[in-house]
Amino acid sequence: MSAVAVEGMASVSRKSWLTLVAMTGSLSMILLDQTVVSVALPTMSRDLPLSTSGAQWVVNAYVLSMAAFVALGGKLGSKLGPVTTFRIGVAVFFVASAFCGLAPVGSNGETWLITARVVQGVGAALMMPVTAVIVMAAFPESVRGRAMGAYVGIGQIFLALGPLVGGACTEWLSWRVVFWLNVPVGLAALALVQVAKPANDKQSALRVAVSHVVLLVVGVGTTVYALQQAGTWGWGSTRMLATLGVGLVVLAAFVAVQLRSDEPLVNVRLFRYVAFLGDMLVLFGTQFGLLVITLFAALYAQNLLGYSPVQAGFSSMAMILPLMVGAQLAGRWYDRSGVRPPLLLGLAMCTVGALIWALQLPHIEYWSKVPGMALTGLGLGLVFSPVNTDALSRVGARERSQASGIVQTVRQLGGTLGVAVIGAIILANEEPQATPAAAISNTAHAMSIGFTFSAATFGLTLLGAWFMLSRERPAPDALATPAEAF
Repeated sequence: MSAVAVEGMASVSRKSWLTLVAMTGSLSMILLDQTVVSVALPTMSRDLPLSTSGAQWVVNAYVLSMAAFVALGGKLGSKLGPVTTFRIGVAVFFVASAFCGLAPVGSNGETWLITARVVQGVGAALMMPVTAVIVMAAFPESVRGRAMGAYVGIGQIFLALGPLVGGACTEWLSWRVVFWLNVPVGLAALALVQVAKPANDKQSALRVAVSHVVLLVVGVGTTVYALQQAGTWGWGSTRMLATLGVGLVVLAAFVAVQLRSDEPLVNVRLFRYVAFLGDMLVLFGTQFGLLVITLFAALYAQNLLGYSPVQAGFSSMAMILPLMVGAQLAGRWYDRSGVRPPLLLGLAMCTVGALIWALQLPHIEYWSKVPGMALTGLGLGLVFSPVNTDALSRVGARERSQASGIVQTVRQLGGTLGVAVIGAIILANEEPQATPAAAISNTAHAMSIGFTFSAATFGLTLLGAWFMLSRERPAPDALATPAEAF
């Protein structure tokens, strides 16, 4: 370890570590809720009950709401201060979680649950952009990569652990516990923040134009809604294309307004800078390929291998444990060498690992999948913490909350689009079969095609990253200004 790194570690206070624990726990809570509900849906559907479309919207409402409001969370982080915005977001999130768990049985249960999931998404959108900003401000630059490695790596582990946690709660306790777990975690995060007292720099004079918020929420919300419904409506249907067209037109109008505004809701000018744009490309591409793998791996384990929800969750450890190792290695590597080495190697591992995994899916057993899962997990661990740290280091401290809002918007859109596109490819390759054994074989083949598309996405992202990722280290916070404009 270098002398600079040793000095940096020595300067880290107990309050910095408390801040990291609070932010990591909060991010884990947000990401867990993207996947934890999936295995509990059948039980929820019977208990409340839920219609087929209602069950789909229990999952989609949360993601849609978070994608639509996360940029607003970044702006409010600048205006109110990241800690204040975080506290508001946590309170909204865990109160909405409690209401999810209190959904009544009967005709009102479905509407109650979906509405609470929308509010939960708003709370997550307020929290998510500022958690990374708070962590970066709490640690000196020399060890920031390691801190962000823990922050991002543990969060991604909980994203993958969602099916296991959801399965265990549903099988051994109640599906309602899936939501109630967020209440003590949220209260603990608020208590830790109260003790640690992280910096809460704010720009009170900033204006948040309501018209900008409306344009963004309508544009992102309509676009994501069209993509989520494409599997139901059909990708070439008039309804889907019209809805998608409206969303894209509103988003184009939003971008035009932001470029002319002196106080934009989203500083879209940051996309002019190659280094920041390269980081966004990597984040979008990895999320595009990852989320669909996570969801369909859980379905493969339960529907094709016949695993229980708990067994399916444990089967994901082959990817989760290497991801944890990779995230810690990547944080240290980024501190020493910058963003290119860990990201390029990580993307190469993701590409090869996902391809190996895809080729083994037609063999209906577990252990042949482990090498591909492990390589993919290790690669993802090498990618996520450096790309987040580097993107936020490319801007000045005063712009960091807004940049974090952009990061999280790109993350949500990448994952949503990946599930919609690759999910549709998998469904399109499934055909009715005469026997259960033939149906299992056909589904495995369809999933293999989908995972191959994920591998191709990782490969294309690697190609783009090779040309766009900066070879220069970010400037220190006091001097940070975007460089290498188009």
